[in-house]
Order: sequence, then structure tokens, then C-alpha cells
Amino acid sequence: MTRLSMAVRSLVTVLAALLAVTAASATARATTEPKAPADFVALRSVDPTIIQEIRYFTPHNFVGERIDGYRQPLCILTRPAAEALHQAQQRLLGQGYTLKVYDCYRPQRSVDHFVRWAKDLEDQAMKAEFYPNVDKTRLFEDGYIAEKSGHSRGSTMDLTIVKLPALPTRPYIPGEPLVPCFAPQGERFPDNSVDMGTGYDCFDTLSHTLDPRIQGQQRANRLLLKDTLEGLGFVNLAEEWWHFTYKPELYPDTYFDFPVSTKSLIQSH
Repeated sequence: MTRLSMAVRSLVTVLAALLAVTAASATARATTEPKAPADFVALRSVDPTIIQEIRYFTPHNFVGERIDGYRQPLCILTRPAAEALHQAQQRLLGQGYTLKVYDCYRPQRSVDHFVRWAKDLEDQAMKAEFYPNVDKTRLFEDGYIAEKSGHSRGSTMDLTIVKLPALPTRPYIPGEPLVPCFAPQGERFPDNSVDMGTGYDCFDTLSHTLDPRIQGQQRANRLLLKDTLEGLGFVNLAEEWWHFTYKPELYPDTYFDFPVSTKSLIQSH
């Protein structure tokens, strides 16, 4: 065997070893991705009529980019929460409305993304819409951002009501002019939901469910959502008209981190 052929053979051996290590690493990553427990379901498998507009899969949120962990625009919940939401939907359909979810189960890695963003005081790209009156240095102190979220336990969701027939919501275009989330409905980003007085994820005291400044039809809309859900075991977060948790929670003390994806719901055997 010539020196050249020996050198080539050695090079091939090294490359093969590197490829094997890379493949093994990729396989390890694939097999160690956390999965959902068996009692988590995709909402659409329980009620396909509920509209899903998963904002954190899109750049139209307070961060301004897709959030870590959102691999599909999918609502995942514990089965009891999903079934209770189905009952709420049946009640609302009879009144000419439908539910629309903005967010459901949220992985811990997504919450970590929020925390990193909140600590980066230079990044205020979405301030004009989502937190125009809040200094970013106060997001933790004022409770808008936290290192843990009830959403990660699987029984909490953010949602609203849409009048039927539901018209589509136009896509958000990154870089478009932003309007405060508490502006009159005709001025803020168009949403096909009924007027709740503010947009979703509006970091402002006007988002408090029973804020006395919210009156008339806006208040009636909030109460329709609140009363319908509370009659079925949901508890509203007083600071956010859109935020509800189904009680009792299946996992009151567990914060999951499996990705938002149908693959997370495929049980391994």
C-alpha cells in the first residue's frame, strides 16, 4: 500500500468516525426530547370547532418573534381541561359565539425565553403595542413576567370569544406600525374577537378583568367569557381577562417542558 493510499484510508476512517459521533449525538437528542403524559391531548381532538390562534408560534407577541418550544400552532391541554372547554364551547355556540384560544400549554423553555427577553432592556421592539405605559425594568416587579407559569402545568389557557360567523384575522406583518393594545377596537391590531376593551397580552391595568373603566359592551363581553367558564370549574386570573385555569389541576406542582407539537403527544412503547 502506497503512502498516498494509506493517508486516504486514514482520512476516510477519521471522517467515518466523525459522522458516527454526529449521528449518535442527533439520535440522543431525538430520543431525550421530553414527551407529554398520556392525559395531555390536542384540543382539536376534543373540540375541533374552537378557533386556535396560537400567538407565540408567530412574531405577533410582546417579544416580536416565535417563542422557543412552539413547533406547531397547537393547543395542548390536560384532558379534563379540554373537555371542560368543550362544554363551554357548546354553551357559547348556542348563543351565536365561539371560543378562540391564544395559548394553552406552554413549555418551561418558552417561559425561559420570556425571562431572557425581559432582562434585555435594549429590546423594546414591541413596546408600542403591548406595554406602552410600562417601563420594561418593572416587568418582573409588576408581575407581567415570571420565571414560572401556570401554563406549563397544562390546565391553563388564554382565550377570547368570537361572534359567529367568524371572520378571519389578517396576518401580522413584522415591522408594521404598532398601535397601543388599549386603543379603541377600530384602531388597534384587528382581531376577529368581540371587543374586550384591550387586545390580548396587553400589559396594562385596563386588562384587569373587572377594571371599573371597562364598561358597556366591553364589560358585558368579559363577563360572558368569565361567567361561562367559571360555571364549569375554571378560575380567572383577576389581572388578565383572557387567562383561565381549570380546577382541580391534574398537575398542580409540575412544570413541563415538552415542545408544543403533535410529536410530544405520541406515546413511546
